[in-house]
Amino acid sequence: MKKLIFRRFSIDIAGFFLLAVVSIGLIVWIIQAVNYLDFVSEDGHSLKVYFMYSVLSLPKIVGKLTIFVFFISVFFIISKYEDKNEMIVFWTSGVKKIEFINNLFKISVLLLIIQLLLNLFLIPKSQDSARSFLRNSEIDFFPFLIKSKKFIDTVSDLTIFIDSKDNNGIFENIYIQDNSDNEKTQVVLAQKGLLGKKNDNIFLILYSGKILNINSKKTSIVNFEKTEFNLSRFSTKTILFPKIQEQKTTNLLQCLNSYYKYNKTYNTRLFRCEANVIDSVSREMYKRLVSPLYILIVSLIASLLIIKSKNDFSYSRFKFITFLAGILLIIFAEISIEFITDDLFKNSILVAFPLIITFMMYFYLKSKSKFINS
Repeated sequence: MKKLIFRRFSIDIAGFFLLAVVSIGLIVWIIQAVNYLDFVSEDGHSLKVYFMYSVLSLPKIVGKLTIFVFFISVFFIISKYEDKNEMIVFWTSGVKKIEFINNLFKISVLLLIIQLLLNLFLIPKSQDSARSFLRNSEIDFFPFLIKSKKFIDTVSDLTIFIDSKDNNGIFENIYIQDNSDNEKTQVVLAQKGLLGKKNDNIFLILYSGKILNINSKKTSIVNFEKTEFNLSRFSTKTILFPKIQEQKTTNLLQCLNSYYKYNKTYNTRLFRCEANVIDSVSREMYKRLVSPLYILIVSLIASLLIIKSKNDFSYSRFKFITFLAGILLIIFAEISIEFITDDLFKNSILVAFPLIITFMMYFYLKSKSKFINS
C-alpha cells in the first residue's frame, strides 16, 4: 500500500515537473531564439546555423530552470494533496512523516544526479557544438545584409557602403575599405557592382572604379573597368573562441589544479588557463558542481508543509512563508556564484554552505516529525 501511494506521489511530481519545464522552457527558448536573429540580420550567418545554434541552447535553458521548477512542483503537489485531504491517506496507511520526507529526499537526489550530468557533460557539449557551427559557418547572407545608404561592418576589417540598390540587385556608388592587411589599407571605389558566387565563394563584381592602396609611405591608385572583390575571405565579428561555460569540465578542473597546486598555466588549442581567468573558471565549476545541491534544500523546504494541517489557523501564513523561503533560497543560489573568487577559504565556505543547510534542515524535520501526531 505504501509503495502504491508513494508511486502515485512521485508520478504526480514528475508529471507536473515535466509539464512545467517544457512549457516554461519553450517560452524562454522562443524569446532567446528571437534574440539570436542577430546572427542572421547582423552577423551574416545562414538560417541553418541560426536554427542549430538555437536548438542547442535548449539543454542550458532546462538546466537553469530545474531548481525553480522542481520547488514549484513539490510545493504545488503537497499543497494540492493537503487541500483535497489526500495527505490523510498517507497517515492513515501507516506512513510516518519521516518516511514521507525520506521518499521526497530520494526524488531530489535523483534529480540532483540528472542535473549534475547536465551541468558537467551535456550543457558544455551542446554549447561547444553550437559555437562550432559559428566557427565553421561562412558569411553567406550578404545579399540581405547590404543595404543602401548604410555602412556595413558585419565582418572584421571590412566596411562597405553603397549609395543605392535597384530591383535587379545592381549596386551604385560603392565604397569598400579593407583593413585586413596590417601594413596597408585598401579602399575600393566603384560606380556599379553586384554580388556573385564562384566555387562556393561570394564576390562583389565591381565596374568602373579605382583601388587605393594606402600605407605610411605612399598611396597608389589603380583604375579598373571590372574587378572582383572576394568577400568570403573575411570572418564574422561573432565571438568564435569557446567561452568558459563551453569548455569541457575536465579542462576546467585541470586548470584549477594546475593553478592552485602547481601555480602553473594550463593551455590547450582552444583554452588558455591563466591567472586572469581563474575567477571565471571557479565560478563556472561552482555553478556546475555546487549550485545543483540546492535542489536538496528546496525539497526539504517544501517538506515543511507536512508539519501543519490546513485546519491550523496559521496554515496560510505558514504556507506563504515556506514558499517565500524557497524562492529566496533559489535567488541566493544564483547570486552566490558571483561571490566566488580565487580565495580558497572563502570559496570553501560557499561550497560547504548548501551541505550544512541540507543536514540542518533534514535533522530539523526529523526531530519535528517525532513530536507531530500523524
